[in-house]
Amino acid sequence: MLGWELPPHNSGGLGVACLNLSKSLSKFGTSIDFVVPYRAEHKNIKFMNVLSASNLNPLFRFGAGAYASANATLPFSLNFSASPSSDQISIREIQKSYIEFVENYLKEYKPDVVHAHDWLTFEAGMLAKKNYGIPLIAHVHATEFDRAGGQSGSPLVEEIEREGLLMADKIFAVSNATREIIHKKYDIPLEKIDVVYNSLGEDFINSLYSFDDSEHVYINLLKENGFCIVSTVGRFTIQKGLTHLLHAAAKAIHKNPKLVFILAGDGEEKSELISLAAELGISRNVIFTGFIRGKNLRDIYSFSDIFVMSSVSEPFGLTALEAAHHGDALILTKQSGVSEILKSAFKYDFWDEDKLANEILAIAASPALRKTLQTNIKNEYSKISWDDIAKQCLDVYNKLRKHN
Repeated sequence: MLGWELPPHNSGGLGVACLNLSKSLSKFGTSIDFVVPYRAEHKNIKFMNVLSASNLNPLFRFGAGAYASANATLPFSLNFSASPSSDQISIREIQKSYIEFVENYLKEYKPDVVHAHDWLTFEAGMLAKKNYGIPLIAHVHATEFDRAGGQSGSPLVEEIEREGLLMADKIFAVSNATREIIHKKYDIPLEKIDVVYNSLGEDFINSLYSFDDSEHVYINLLKENGFCIVSTVGRFTIQKGLTHLLHAAAKAIHKNPKLVFILAGDGEEKSELISLAAELGISRNVIFTGFIRGKNLRDIYSFSDIFVMSSVSEPFGLTALEAAHHGDALILTKQSGVSEILKSAFKYDFWDEDKLANEILAIAASPALRKTLQTNIKNEYSKISWDDIAKQCLDVYNKLRKHN
């Protein structure tokens, strides 16, 4: 497995999906070496080997700034060391060290299959196939077109994606929508692409989390006074369609002032979104929490009545399943992969701000409708398990191994 993050050092759903898939694969006897581009402890991961491709601090695996170095020597690792005159590292440098680590690893070990997650690891996967003849699976959790909000993004990233997808023996896409994007944008035959949905992990479902509403006095006061809580969780980027969400919020609040919108997350659009809320005159009804995880995230799901996924292009959307598990009614864009499996959620096109506003108003006005949506959605997502997904992947692994 070639990945870029694992919990607790993840910035989103990619690491969570990798963790849950690997855990289920291990139940069926799969031995996994999972390579990450940083060095950190993963104390709760006992079912696979986590290998560090460098001594990079996990906070800076995206080339975000100064990085920490460690003196310990790791097998095959490149020991970065920052100097006062050079405290920046580019993502391409991180990828170069990652590729070198994988090449050194493959000189000693030859796995049956290399399973690479997203463009960040595709070059290392291509090396494994080209130089060592190992079957390659390219797992697409998001394309560059998704990250750029449906438009063309980085030419370099697109080229890496294209080469990785062309060279791969099999492609896993997290939704039919992603499968179609891969087919149309990169001219990949549909028969080469399997849809492999995400699910909720057992650890998330069976955790000992307990919601204590006494910790949220202000929210309780709002709800006691008839306010409906609408939330969304994710990165503040163009991909997430949050400007459309705020425009819809303004339309809804104009008709029902007892609506409060919670935007949980952070990103480059944060200042723009705060300013937009002020311009629309809804600042009193909008709460920005900043980046959150763990219990704080679950608390938001728990006290929310409605969860909105407003993404312009969302390959899957794991947060929708997490919100549904905590009893939220869901409103999803038709451009989200998770909407393919949650038939009972309300849906709209990301640009249709009027329809989103009307759907929010309808659910807020009808507790009975909210309850029906919650029950039906739970019945739908509970049918998909990581164990079933792992079996689907194992079937492909075995076919590739026999073919080679």
